Amino acid sequence: MKKKPATGIARREKLILTRLAQTLQVGVTMLLETLMDEKIKLVLKCKTIAIVGLSRDPSKDSYKVAEYLKKNGYRIIPVNPFAGEILGEKCFKSLLEAPEEVQKTIEVVDIFRPSEEVHPIVEQAVRLKQKHGNPLFIWMQLGIVNTQAAELAEKNGLTVIMDRCMMIEHKRLTRMQRS
Repeated sequence: MKKKPATGIARREKLILTRLAQTLQVGVTMLLETLMDEKIKLVLKCKTIAIVGLSRDPSKDSYKVAEYLKKNGYRIIPVNPFAGEILGEKCFKSLLEAPEEVQKTIEVVDIFRPSEEVHPIVEQAVRLKQKHGNPLFIWMQLGIVNTQAAELAEKNGLTVIMDRCMMIEHKRLTRMQRS
């Protein structure tokens, strides 16, 4: 005769294991968010940001973010092949077409281009990194994800943040520091 398992105990053990797994999942998620916040804080300490795909149109997100960053003490370097000047700053057709003295100062490349257009931009950033030691970071704005470009950047010593808005993160972390 086979023994039947004590269903009450088995059910209780399963419940305990389920709760433990949920707790661990929450803990891991919190740890990952904390690590991401630390990475973002490092980016936000940088003061010179090349904004690739910066629009002349004040209603566009890229313009609003650039304007916010500039008002908050960041130096912006607009990269747009169709503009001469944006927000009072000289515009460059690409990262590589900026003068060398400007290239050397770029710490962050903030990308406002569709995901499929990111790879060539990262390739340019990698060339600058190899030549000048900068930039240090690639930031792909909210909705922009390109894992191949991110892998290329990281393989070449650049730290990558994808699918986040620099303005939103700056506001959020600044608010957190005040509280």
